[in-house]
Amino acid sequence: MLSSPICERIGIQYPVFQGGMAWISDAKLAAAVSEAGGLGIISGVRESAEALREQIRLARTLTDKPFGVNIMLMSPLAEEIAAVVAQERVAVVTTGAGSPAKFMPMWQEAGIAVIPVVASVAMAQIAERTGAAAVIAEGQESGGHIGELTTMALVPQVAAAVSIPVLAAGGIGDGRGMAAAFMLGAVGVQMGTRFLVAEECSIHPNYKAAVLKASDVSTVTTGRRFGGNTCRCIKNQFSRNFLQQEYAPDATAESIADLGVGALRRAVEGDAKTGCLLAGQISGMVRQQEPAAAIVQSVCNEAELLLKGAQQWVK
Repeated sequence: MLSSPICERIGIQYPVFQGGMAWISDAKLAAAVSEAGGLGIISGVRESAEALREQIRLARTLTDKPFGVNIMLMSPLAEEIAAVVAQERVAVVTTGAGSPAKFMPMWQEAGIAVIPVVASVAMAQIAERTGAAAVIAEGQESGGHIGELTTMALVPQVAAAVSIPVLAAGGIGDGRGMAAAFMLGAVGVQMGTRFLVAEECSIHPNYKAAVLKASDVSTVTTGRRFGGNTCRCIKNQFSRNFLQQEYAPDATAESIADLGVGALRRAVEGDAKTGCLLAGQISGMVRQQEPAAAIVQSVCNEAELLLKGAQQWVK
């Protein structure tokens, strides 16, 4: 059976994390992934901290397995959300968009394993110094906010630079990607795009249809001109308009930032034209809607077979 040190550390069966996708990853999806043996993660991007508390408590009625919460540290609700996850004593917190250092004592006292998402070696080393249990090294192939390095380049460098476990994310959607992540030095993977089409994922069918219809060249990055807010999404009317305005002569960082306000939520609610359909480069590999359990099982089974047969390449 496929396993790794991260499984024992947080009490899961398979080294598969489901990405905490803003406005997407809810209690139903997280519980389904956790029930399947992976780690389901609820997004902390909610209308309020109390709305997140409701999601956490709902997840506990759906599974008795560990699950996590993802917190975007630049959120204006970060302080309140940080307190809620400590009060609710969730098993894992993953973080993005900043350093979790100020919240670490509170979370560690609550027995929470803190696992930041990082896009560089320096960020991983900072996370280790602040007491992180592990890090998720996420390459620019992923959907949503991205850094500059690819998964292939980032993961081995992070694994060599820190002593805590490293998970790989970005461009991973099947057992081949998982097996490759292990060879790069990771102890597990995080997947987001693949779970967009899980039956338990609550996004609108229009969003799912866009992912299922995508090819290998169907995504684009916006926000590169002014830096700090680069996102990968599926090409549509929104992305075309964004890029046109982003590179207009009179564009400013402030005017461009305003273009994205509410765009993801519109996509989640079914607007596949003017909504921002966040998805990674593996969208072209996603071809069917299926239960979260089937996704976890198929990825792990394929990775196990590939790793067992790897000796064919060594003479």
